[in-house]
Amino acid sequence: QVQLVESGGGLVQPGGSLRLSCAASGSMFSSYAMGWYRQAPGKQRELVARIIDSRTDYVDSVKGRFTISRANAKNTVYLQMNSLKPEDTGVYYCSAGRSYYYPNDYWGQGTQVTVSS
Repeated sequence: QVQLVESGGGLVQPGGSLRLSCAASGSMFSSYAMGWYRQAPGKQRELVARIIDSRTDYVDSVKGRFTISRANAKNTVYLQMNSLKPEDTGVYYCSAGRSYYYPNDYWGQGTQVTVSS
């Protein structure tokens, strides 16, 4: 069992930056693929970024702006978000899973990110 707790969301102006953190409890953290999903109002939840070991992948809309990283010694995964746009607004969820392509066996509670002037 893995429990995930996100932090770092908030209100930011377009062009600004935020860093989301996700603290995981439980053992074997380093063996899990980790992901960040987001859900915008009225839209389906989408996988924004994922990481396992040193391999990372991003949805096209955030490439070059977002960076996912992990600190296995701290059981924590991060999402650095730069050059934020209004369309990045949504609830961001941290996830963990055995599958790199669908890292969603476990979910956090979500953190709101709002990009607005």
